[in-house]
Amino acid sequence: MLQQLFSPSVQHTLDLVGIFVFAISGALLAVRKNFDVFGIAVLAEVTALGGGLFRDLVIGAVPPAAFTDLGYFVTPLLAALLVFFLHPQVERIQVGVNVFDAAGLGLFCVAGTTKAYEYGLGLTASACLGLATAVGGGVLRDVLANEVPSLLRWDRDLYAVPAMVGATMVVLCIRYDVLGPLTSGLAALTAFVLRLLAMRFHWRAPRAWNRRSTVREE
Repeated sequence: MLQQLFSPSVQHTLDLVGIFVFAISGALLAVRKNFDVFGIAVLAEVTALGGGLFRDLVIGAVPPAAFTDLGYFVTPLLAALLVFFLHPQVERIQVGVNVFDAAGLGLFCVAGTTKAYEYGLGLTASACLGLATAVGGGVLRDVLANEVPSLLRWDRDLYAVPAMVGATMVVLCIRYDVLGPLTSGLAALTAFVLRLLAMRFHWRAPRAWNRRSTVREE
């Protein structure tokens, strides 16, 4: 399982790195929306922890990890504080932030899928919760900021699809009893690389065939 990939301390560190980067994306959106310091902190927390919190509540892993590990709660606050004081500088390294965000996406879709399966869910449900773990926080972030969630917008680079691919790879490995450190890492790496390629080449999902909508495109 995924836990065999790294020691518990290294796994915990990777989780915190992913949480930190997701929190930065939430805090930056709050700044762009002209939120106050409380709004910045809320959006950072929701973006970083929303997906994992949803997964833990669905599978019955209560209290959720976000409430039992102080580091999970404090890390988004540190990201919010950084963005509050240094958001122009953070904006300038957005490319680097996006790379770490893609890495978090790959890690969390695999971690979410394996954790859901370990709690007794079927393969399809586990993959769905793996996807929710990876993208759920971003959806909540956009909803709170009164925006159409990015993963639903045609004019945004693929985000959910790489996570879906990673989660699907995990459940296929489970199905054929080949899930281990190497295959788990390969699934996370695949999601990561797909996301990077989507950002580099602006890959987007197709819209409706023979679309005739008169709605103005934003």
